[in-house]
Amino acid sequence: MKPVFMKSYLVGGAVRDTLLGLAVKDRDWVIVGATPEHMLSQGFQQVGADFPVFLHPETHEEYALARTERKSGQGYKGFEVNFSTTVTLEDDLLRRDLTINAMAQDEHGNIVDPYHGRQDIEDKVLRHVSPAFREDPLRVLRVARFAARFDHLGFSIADETLALMQEIAQSGELDTLVPERVWQEIQRALTERSPWVFWQVLRQVRALDILVPELNRLFGIPQTQKWHPEVDTGIHTMMVLKQACTLSQDPIVRYGALCHDLGKGLTPSEILPRHHGHEETGERLVKALGKRLKVPNAYQSLAAKVARYHTHCHRIRELKASTIVDTLQAFGAYQNPLVFENFLLCCTADFQGRSGWQSRAYPQADYFHRAYLASRTVDTQALMDAGYHGKQLGEEIRRQRINRVKQEKISWQPS
Repeated sequence: MKPVFMKSYLVGGAVRDTLLGLAVKDRDWVIVGATPEHMLSQGFQQVGADFPVFLHPETHEEYALARTERKSGQGYKGFEVNFSTTVTLEDDLLRRDLTINAMAQDEHGNIVDPYHGRQDIEDKVLRHVSPAFREDPLRVLRVARFAARFDHLGFSIADETLALMQEIAQSGELDTLVPERVWQEIQRALTERSPWVFWQVLRQVRALDILVPELNRLFGIPQTQKWHPEVDTGIHTMMVLKQACTLSQDPIVRYGALCHDLGKGLTPSEILPRHHGHEETGERLVKALGKRLKVPNAYQSLAAKVARYHTHCHRIRELKASTIVDTLQAFGAYQNPLVFENFLLCCTADFQGRSGWQSRAYPQADYFHRAYLASRTVDTQALMDAGYHGKQLGEEIRRQRINRVKQEKISWQPS
């Protein structure tokens, strides 16, 4: 039966970003007073499985029926959803996470703001809408991500919201999140304006030790002050991530920078502040973290290489030509140069991500790149034409690459 009353409202991020003067990327809508049958009869395509979400037949924008949610079990799926025609717009907005995301705009451009999101935008505050916030543990990560997005605008999280986030972390509910959802929020956070804020917030509300203990345990671990004026490994890691953000917008690079020193969290206390062998330990931890959170291969691969070989780049002038070539081979640099280029960005971020070192030159990355360019000039086809095949071909390619790197290294000597 066709509903007696039906209205559509622009909601969420589109309203928020318009008020903030930011570019609107996506436009989401809420329909009040409609049924799934009516939406289908109007040509909308249903895409939501848990609750009715529809794609507009022309714009393909998402239209969701107004709904309420009631906690009925653990985890983000433990909800009973009501999307009857009696659900009001205010009911729908009440279930949202933050007040700045709980505004709507009607067809005349009027803002519907029952929970004072516009005031919180003016005050630059991230505040939960209602006590129901605690019912969805994923919101701990979402709020941390919004803090990373809007930190440069001066936004901060309300004290009462921080308290609720900590309450969720202590309740055990974060353990109910499936790895894919956790990674999805991490991946999104890595694309934000200030991703280091995401991790700082999670640590502040005691969620980081639950979600990524490999990262949390770095805080409080000392390093040699000569090379790390900031001393604390966790602080250094956040500085490296920040530096990586100035060098690249690629979240894969930022993840590699974030994970570069994970091995230092397991350094035996008796050898601190030195961290002998942290590279191999770090590679192992990166792989374990990637397996646990189901991190995509492109992220895992670069992060593992950065953890294992970043000190090779720092010490490039000291390395034998054979070690340089073998490292490039281990990287797959000759088949996929982009991975090697991203590795150099992470190493640069590691070097410059230290107190007072942000503007220091890092010629080691250039040396490593020059060694790569010199070594890749070996003509494989010419060697095959000369009769080299199989194992002998591989050995001769390596020998010639080493010779080219030896010649290149001569130019690195100070004049």
